[in-house]
Amino acid sequence: RDLYDNSIVAYKTATSQTVNLVLDTVRLALKKEKVAGELQLHSDQGFQYTSQAYFNLTKEYGITPSMSRRGNCYDNAMAENFFGILKTECIYRQKLKTFQQANDLIDEYIHFY
Repeated sequence: RDLYDNSIVAYKTATSQTVNLVLDTVRLALKKEKVAGELQLHSDQGFQYTSQAYFNLTKEYGITPSMSRRGNCYDNAMAENFFGILKTECIYRQKLKTFQQANDLIDEYIHFY
């Protein structure tokens, strides 16, 4: 989520959280957006964001990584807010049977958002 205009810069969905999911999402974001100035990427302390592969990618692209303090959701409030809205307005109102249904619904919602 871009803090300049609150737009969703890039996202990917998967059935499990992996380092490659994060790396692919960062690459997608940088492919789509023209970055002016310093880019700071804020995350929580999940294993994906503490991996050597993530560190190498941020260094390669000149990104300054930033992490929340342990157990403090307020540091990542903008992202947490979006996910809360997505779940409330989109996910919890549906009875989804497949990953593809969830993926399509999320695509529609983010395009609308």
